[in-house]
Amino acid sequence: MAEEEVKLIGVKGSPINRRVETALKMKGVQYEFIAEDLSNKSPLLLKYNLVHKKIHVLLHNGKPICESLVILEYIDETWKGTPILPKDPYERIKARFWANLSTFHIPKTKICNWFVQCLPVFWKCCWSQGEEQEKAKEEASELLKILDNELKDKKFFGGDNIGLADIAANFISHWFPITQEVTGVEVLTKEKYPTLCEWINEFVNCSIMKENLHPKTELVAFFPPSCYCF
Repeated sequence: MAEEEVKLIGVKGSPINRRVETALKMKGVQYEFIAEDLSNKSPLLLKYNLVHKKIHVLLHNGKPICESLVILEYIDETWKGTPILPKDPYERIKARFWANLSTFHIPKTKICNWFVQCLPVFWKCCWSQGEEQEKAKEEASELLKILDNELKDKKFFGGDNIGLADIAANFISHWFPITQEVTGVEVLTKEKYPTLCEWINEFVNCSIMKENLHPKTELVAFFPPSCYCF
């Protein structure tokens, strides 16, 4: 069999990028990472994502696959190894439901990522002020309650093993707690959301994620010093 060529066009430090890298590492797929400068998009990105002209793009033997959740399903169907989606049809639908529900964040797509919907809300919690921030905190609290309830009696969203919904929610497990610490805003706490926080602990400390998450020091470096509250 000819050697496969797998490339990932993305941005270092992006939680969306980490979704795809996590899936590739779960499957044991060797790949080349191509860092993209979003302020000066490369001809390669514009060539292979003609519709949205955005990251992230997986190139498999020269064939482009775009949109992170589409890429995750492609990886799961293409390579053997640790499954990302369950085999049972009903369980597969449930996994897709939590990773694809509705969003106002990407208006060009009709089937979108529910966890992406959380990103602007959580971002406003940390970076807005006054009435806008309080409204964002209320919205975030409602979203976190839904997640906390869904995880009752389960180790991960899919049960005993990491799956599609867990990978899609990686921002909540790693990036958001660090952002909270940097800005001094507390929304996601163990006291309010014990089940969700237990999931975070299990998720970030499992072997595949420990190898695949950016160190806290690297992520903190993205924030200007004026933001620090510690």
